[in-house]
Amino acid sequence: MLRELRVRDLGVIEDLGLVLGPGMTALTGETGAGKTLLVHALQLVMGGRAVPGLVRAGAKEALVEARFDTSSGEDPGGAPEDAGGEQILARAVPVSGRSRAWVDGRMAPVGLLGELGAGLVDIHGQHDQQSLLGAAGQRAALDAFARSDLAPLAGARGALREIDARLEALGGDERARARQADLLRYQVAEIDAARIDDPEEDGKLAEEEERLAGMAAIRRVAADAVAALAGEEGGTGAEGGASGLVRATLAALAAHPALGPWARRLQDAAVELDDVAADLHKAAETWEEDPERLEEVHVRRRLLGDLRRKYGETLADVMAYRDQARASLEELEDQEVEAARLRARREAAARAVHEEERRLRAVRAAAAPALGAAVTERLHQLAMPDAELLVAVGEEGAGDSVQLLLAANRGEPAQPLGRVASGGELSRTMLALRLVVDGGAPTMLFDEVDAGVGGAAALALAGALRAVAARRQVLVVTHLPQVAAFATCQVAVRKTLDANGRTVTTAEVLDPEARVVELSRMLSGHPDSPTARAHAEELLCLAAKSTEAAMGDGAARSTEAAVGDG
Repeated sequence: MLRELRVRDLGVIEDLGLVLGPGMTALTGETGAGKTLLVHALQLVMGGRAVPGLVRAGAKEALVEARFDTSSGEDPGGAPEDAGGEQILARAVPVSGRSRAWVDGRMAPVGLLGELGAGLVDIHGQHDQQSLLGAAGQRAALDAFARSDLAPLAGARGALREIDARLEALGGDERARARQADLLRYQVAEIDAARIDDPEEDGKLAEEEERLAGMAAIRRVAADAVAALAGEEGGTGAEGGASGLVRATLAALAAHPALGPWARRLQDAAVELDDVAADLHKAAETWEEDPERLEEVHVRRRLLGDLRRKYGETLADVMAYRDQARASLEELEDQEVEAARLRARREAAARAVHEEERRLRAVRAAAAPALGAAVTERLHQLAMPDAELLVAVGEEGAGDSVQLLLAANRGEPAQPLGRVASGGELSRTMLALRLVVDGGAPTMLFDEVDAGVGGAAALALAGALRAVAARRQVLVVTHLPQVAAFATCQVAVRKTLDANGRTVTTAEVLDPEARVVELSRMLSGHPDSPTARAHAEELLCLAAKSTEAAMGDGAARSTEAAVGDG
């Protein structure tokens, strides 16, 4: 609830502080005294549109501060149960430039004031700050009246959103995953078909290919080498090639003992030459030209080259790519299994959402005529005898597109509440709704609610406002003494002259005697009139006696409507 409002340099307001309490507070005063400025100040601090022209002449900026009690437990007739919760909103509007905002002493975007203010104050009478003019507020009002159980639908929708999020997290759509899986399967199969076990195979095949391709030349060179080492016949005689020459030299050295060390070394060389010649002769005899094997090597090397071109620089890279592709394929296949499971769950979840939407729409559609009739009855009591409120429920889904339609006068078509031209009619409609359906912000301000109301209807209006004030804080700007008399507290807004002869607006919380004087002024225009004073005292006495009954009657009507038609 709103505990304190401070306004500086706004219009004719120089510096005004107002401390407010629970229940119903009436703001009264002559026309033009500044009551509308107080409403506008509250709109500003709730994030409403700023008009720089309202800054007081000579001031640099206007400043509005509001302190709210946000404790959860609250007794409408007294102090809050827990005084720990508090929030302070502030707004500065300069003569030129953009306005500034603060939340709990810290700078904040102006938009944040609107977000926070929507849960703190409803202003009825202007087309700003009214929660019931929005689709969400109207839907909430119908659900409160019908006692709709929103939890099953919220749970079903939440489950569906969770499944959709998990499907989205799998990445891509079903077709994209299928295409990716097919590609990976092909790649893994292609590499597996090559049966690559040795990452060095390509190098070894290159050597074999070179040998097979030049086999005739290799055998010819080998034969020449054998002849050079061992002679024409491949023997090791003295006349036979290099080996024969070495042995002849060895025989000459052996005849001289002094040459023994060199003879022994030459003996080792002779043995090595004989071994090389024998091995080379044997290899040359076994090497044969093999065109078929050469073709096999050609084909294999082309295959391996094609794989390296696709999957890596080396066969080791190709083998690594195969392992990675196989792992990715397994992951995709697991994802597809999970996706199939989630799709089956999604179908069931979507059916559950549809069923809960159908159930909730049936509840809303059944309650809509009863809500319209209950509010219409209240409107008749609030000096709108020909008014009718209709509640339209959307055909699709859960019927979330709830719309309140008002026909203010007989023969006129019902129109959405937001299009109602008269501020008084709109305020009374909101008041009637709040009498039938509890809810809304903890503080409600009614402006123009008494337009065109008098006599017995004024007393009914006062009783209705007091009934709403039994559940939340109510501020009402009024010219009706009947309404002011029913208020828990009355604030007189007046214009006075300061020491410099300049007009300023003041606001004073009236004590019992001052209330009699103010009510006398409202009744007759003559606050000192004995007749008016007697009437004022009579009104206060009547209000004191009837308040409890009026509040009980209002609560009973609201309960009967909610229970009987919910």
